[in-house]
Amino acid sequence: MKNTPHIAVLDDEPDITELLAGYLQGHGFRVSQVHEGRALTALMETDPADLVLLDLGLPGEDGFTIARRMRESWRCGLIIVTGRGDAVDKVVGLEVGADDYVTKPFDLRELVARVKAVLRRLAPATPAPVANQPASAGKLRFAGWQLDTGSRSLRNPQGESVVLTGGEFDLLHVFTLHPGRVLSRDFLLEQTRGREATPFDRTIDVQVGRLRKKIESDADDPQLIRSVRGAGYMLVPPVSHG
Repeated sequence: MKNTPHIAVLDDEPDITELLAGYLQGHGFRVSQVHEGRALTALMETDPADLVLLDLGLPGEDGFTIARRMRESWRCGLIIVTGRGDAVDKVVGLEVGADDYVTKPFDLRELVARVKAVLRRLAPATPAPVANQPASAGKLRFAGWQLDTGSRSLRNPQGESVVLTGGEFDLLHVFTLHPGRVLSRDFLLEQTRGREATPFDRTIDVQVGRLRKKIESDADDPQLIRSVRGAGYMLVPPVSHG
């Protein structure tokens, strides 16, 4: 990631993009303003952003479609910033790969804090150690999968790279530090989000569902990350280091 993080703001209202751009620039970010999905695609192909602030209510191609395309094509942070406060929209936003979801009107200071939090989770460095656990740099292997904590990358048993969002990587990392143990939703939330957690983050089930779709042979019958009724989740296979 560049020394000066690049933020793309996608909203069809220029007044909003200019407001956000000015505030973010004042906090040391480089900002690009775009107003439609095609413009974002062109930007990402020529000057990729480290994080995108995406409005859902866009003319033509809607924000959810753009978010899905982003997750298929680029590795970057994604925060949905929208006037849609419905719980269903929030869950869908997480399911398509958003790292966070902010509803309008919002406090600009809070938005900047959320931007910084997502960028920290995406930084290509060894994650902070889990409470009462030693730091674990290097590679973690389970059931043929390889999680590299240095490059924050994942390879499947065939050696192919599997793209994870920052939140998905952090969640899988916590599981690999505690194989064979039942981890509660509150524990998973605390270890992946800490003080940045909000009540909405308690939809940890959605993040587990997204992760399963990427690592399970059959996400509807998971064998790697198992649900334990009333208790939480457990990574079943043993984990080796190095």
